[in-house]
Amino acid sequence: MTNPMSISQWLSAALAVSGTFFFIVGTLGLLRFPDIYSRLHALTKADNLGLGLLIAGLALQADTLSSALKLILIWLLMMVTSATTSFLIARTTLEQGIQPKDKP
Repeated sequence: MTNPMSISQWLSAALAVSGTFFFIVGTLGLLRFPDIYSRLHALTKADNLGLGLLIAGLALQADTLSSALKLILIWLLMMVTSATTSFLIARTTLEQGIQPKDKP
């Protein structure tokens, strides 16, 4: 006899699928946007949201509160490092004289 999925499992799966969607959108932004600045923006925003949704889905399935808090801590650390890395890449690129592209 099969055990039907509970509401938390459905919600966890929906969050994981949503997170995957945002990762794919960020990747498309990386491939399609014209310059490094807009690509960094797409990756930083979409990947942070995608990871947040995945972490939320995993936290719902965590056995203990400490496991869920560790997952949330990973997400917070990734947000800080992603923002810092994007800032440093953009600043270095601007210092090298690469300007953002104007609208066509």
